[in-house]
Amino acid sequence: MFAAGAACGEGPFEARVVRIADGDSFAVARSSSAPKEEIRIFGIDAPERNQPWSRRAREALSERVFGKIVRIEPVERDRHDRIVARVYADGVPLGDQQVREGHAWVFRRYTDSKVLLGLEAEARAARRGLWSLREAEQVPPWEWRRGVRRPNAQPQALAPESAGFACGGKAYCRDMRSCAEARFHLAQCGLARLDGDGDGVPCETLCSR
Repeated sequence: MFAAGAACGEGPFEARVVRIADGDSFAVARSSSAPKEEIRIFGIDAPERNQPWSRRAREALSERVFGKIVRIEPVERDRHDRIVARVYADGVPLGDQQVREGHAWVFRRYTDSKVLLGLEAEARAARRGLWSLREAEQVPPWEWRRGVRRPNAQPQALAPESAGFACGGKAYCRDMRSCAEARFHLAQCGLARLDGDGDGVPCETLCSR
């Protein structure tokens, strides 16, 4: 999802929030005549559309910042060309607020912030926000995007072309000989590293041919 290391090449700026996409992304405009810019909050991952708690996470973000001026501190750009940034509303980190209230997970692939992890642990212990859902509905968005709809989901039925593949011998895209083999190792063996951008398609040099 994020283009790791791809810096935005610009410093912090302030802008007005003009649209809310979901619980971790929105659009801003620097002036009334400026084009909209898409922003993704760094370090958190909110429920996807149609995922439990998605609407409430979006509403919480909207109530907090829609129509307001926020401070954007760019980190990088993701593959959708959104600015991934640390965002501050009234001087408070927006990502921290969303996690504290149980509207988002810590996006562990991109941060190991002790502050964020502590806030998530507190929200989970207090059963705030999404942590009040049944355990079966507490599926991290990055798993949801890969098609996992509940914890401990049963392995997907093997497609005919998956016959002969086995877990344990291969670990990276360079080891795969076909897209079918890559899909098998992602779905059946849990090799999340094969799907680096979290879009459900493993080893895109193989699977996009």
